[in-house]
Amino acid sequence: MVSSRKNKQLYIDAEALSTMALVQEGILSPLSKLMNEQEAREVRETKMYKGVVFPFAFILTPSGRTNESVLKSLEKGEVVELVTDRKVVGTLTVEETFYIDTDDRLRCIFGTADKSHPGVKNTINRLGNIAVAGEYTVEYPLILSSKRVVREKVEEAGAKKVSALMLAANPLNRAHELMIRQTIDQSDLVVLFLLKPFNNRGLRYDIRHDAVQTVIDNFLPANKVIIVPLENSYIFSGYNELILDALVAKNYGCTRLVIGKNHAGLGLHYDHNEENSIFDVSKDIDIEISTVQPHVYCNTCRTLVSTNSCPHGQHNHVHYHSQSILDLMREGVIPPSILVRREVSASIISALFPNRFKRLQALYDALMPNDGLIEEHSEEDFYIKLMGLYQTSSLT
Repeated sequence: MVSSRKNKQLYIDAEALSTMALVQEGILSPLSKLMNEQEAREVRETKMYKGVVFPFAFILTPSGRTNESVLKSLEKGEVVELVTDRKVVGTLTVEETFYIDTDDRLRCIFGTADKSHPGVKNTINRLGNIAVAGEYTVEYPLILSSKRVVREKVEEAGAKKVSALMLAANPLNRAHELMIRQTIDQSDLVVLFLLKPFNNRGLRYDIRHDAVQTVIDNFLPANKVIIVPLENSYIFSGYNELILDALVAKNYGCTRLVIGKNHAGLGLHYDHNEENSIFDVSKDIDIEISTVQPHVYCNTCRTLVSTNSCPHGQHNHVHYHSQSILDLMREGVIPPSILVRREVSASIISALFPNRFKRLQALYDALMPNDGLIEEHSEEDFYIKLMGLYQTSSLT
């Protein structure tokens, strides 16, 4: 978008731009614009917007002295340009500006304004104390194309039961895969929302996407699963996360949202100052919410089991702790195949350690069974074959 150089400009980051694009494309419907002061106050008090549960006001409060100066000067009806990374990405027609309490805003999202809280810590510097309301348009092709792809997939499959899974897959493990399989069994189509956060604490999105796609292509009915990137900005990190997840799933065309019973956001939230769970409000969003049991690997049962169905104690159970599995991978260690499918481990570790073996072909030819033909092999092939040697049992 080319700047007119006549309009005032507000500077927003990619996280704010992504969230505004979600709203613009109807992914958080009935929300369609930035809320004015009266709407924000009503949502703060009732946790409802246009008859649908909504956890907090949707407002834009860009931080920084330049933004504050511009916000103070804006008048009703004025058009202001939105700028991200020095590029004009949209325009906003001002309805009004108003002051907010930043601590109250943080408490609405995270349940606390304590600066030691990870979400608060990452968000506080992004919040200014003046909000601007009004209609806007932004350029953000990713969300529009994702919505179109899902709609086409639903129509192509003639899907009636469309289930959503929100998954970080950081990394994808066997318990994740089992949950996906169970969801496929109960659905015509599964929309796998692969979370794409605005930080680099875990595996890069492309690495996680390739690992998930490897499993879909080789071990699942590929026509029944679709991956959708979901840029989960700070608004999804609060204790009302599941409400927003349900809205996203519903507005992408899903009829059901599947979550694990150990989901951190499954607890209570407040609606009209009364304690409620996500199940109490799902009827307002018009989507079914269902839960699945967490799974462990039992050394006695020799398979994945839920703790409800396994008679053996904790001392027999291997847990699927994502951070610990990721720590192994970052050290270059291939996790046991009971934790992560070897094809997934190979995909991830070869991406984390590119060109790790300078004599890869020589290693492969020296260690792996072959039929005498000289073939080129990738590091991913090498890891898969190496895991096969680990799993040889006659000498163990």
